Amino acid sequence: MFKKLLSITLAALMVLSFAAVFTGCGSNNSSSNSSGESSGKSADSLKFGFIYLHDENSTYDNNFLTAAKEACEKMGAEMINKTNIDESDACKEAALDLVDQGCDIIFADSFGHEDFMIEAAKANPDVQFLHATGTKAHTEKLDNFHNAFASIYEGRYLAGVAAGMKINEMIEEGKFTKDEAKMGYVGAHPYAEVKSGYTSFYLGAKSVCPTVTMEVKFTGSWYDETLEKEAANKLISDGCVLISQHADSMGAPTACESAGVPNVSYNGSTVSACPNTFIVSSKINWAPYFEYAIKCVQEGKAIDTDWTGTIATGSVELTEVNEKAAAKGTQEAIDAAKADLESGKINVFDTANFTVKGEALTSYMADVDTDAEFKGDTEVIKDGVFEESKYRSAPYFDVDIDGISVIE
Repeated sequence: MFKKLLSITLAALMVLSFAAVFTGCGSNNSSSNSSGESSGKSADSLKFGFIYLHDENSTYDNNFLTAAKEACEKMGAEMINKTNIDESDACKEAALDLVDQGCDIIFADSFGHEDFMIEAAKANPDVQFLHATGTKAHTEKLDNFHNAFASIYEGRYLAGVAAGMKINEMIEEGKFTKDEAKMGYVGAHPYAEVKSGYTSFYLGAKSVCPTVTMEVKFTGSWYDETLEKEAANKLISDGCVLISQHADSMGAPTACESAGVPNVSYNGSTVSACPNTFIVSSKINWAPYFEYAIKCVQEGKAIDTDWTGTIATGSVELTEVNEKAAAKGTQEAIDAAKADLESGKINVFDTANFTVKGEALTSYMADVDTDAEFKGDTEVIKDGVFEESKYRSAPYFDVDIDGISVIE
């Protein structure tokens, strides 16, 4: 028995020594870093707990579920999922239960989970807590609480290019005039995350179709299929010739399929349900972040306080273009714009490309540190570019630009 225990101990030590050879955790893709480091943990004993607002029926949550499975299988970590956890004490209870089950890392995917995750993190300093879309890690300054997001505005911009290409095609076909080129957008809430997304989508479309305008209708919910379908139908009846969304159900895409209106989705392809109208979808690929976090824990290294993935890290993706619905040349246009984004030739929020009440935007104090009054605290325009996601990972672009209107 002693020999068997000695053999197991030596094998574990070899795994830890092997892991220590590798690097990759730290500040490569972040705004700021945490300082705490631990002793590390072998891959075969690491448990990763996940808390989701909904389940696989939500395009948003299913995107996380898929990435979590991919990352845990690749990295050899055990995965424990908790689905349909709302933004209440239920989140803290789920997190504490995952702690009791021996999880070394716990992740939550919804904005409203953040305060409950912070409470759980304070009570369990030896467990790493990760949160998507949150804003408080850089001000809470806990070694074991971290925010993460990606430059999805780049993906939205590329999806907008696809939308603009489709609108141009419909103009050329005589379906409407260039002055009638109006898109619709179904948004969940008037938060910076949603505004950043729909503004970048609009700017992508405008880059190829200069006369396009856009109407936005909010549902007040991240996931409500009935409300999202009603919002899409309202926008269609209001003359919108193409619809996109930042809401999590199939409500808007199916409304578009029924009405025969082109649709640009979010978080994954809807081509199986909407073969005639789905063009393309942008999404965040969370697998690189999950792999990164697992590796940090395995190596005993600090996880970035704010981690921002990009197109270059494989964290921002577009689905395959549906040639049946997309305009000819769409993929080529996307590829060209993507190359320009990666090279820095294009900056999504270049202030030369939009106005606010007819004026150029030369200065903007964004609410980066997030207080109850949402007071601006950080200058975010530099050299004519609104520097989105530079000072924290979660978006803070909440500017209402010309060309976009919100309807009731």
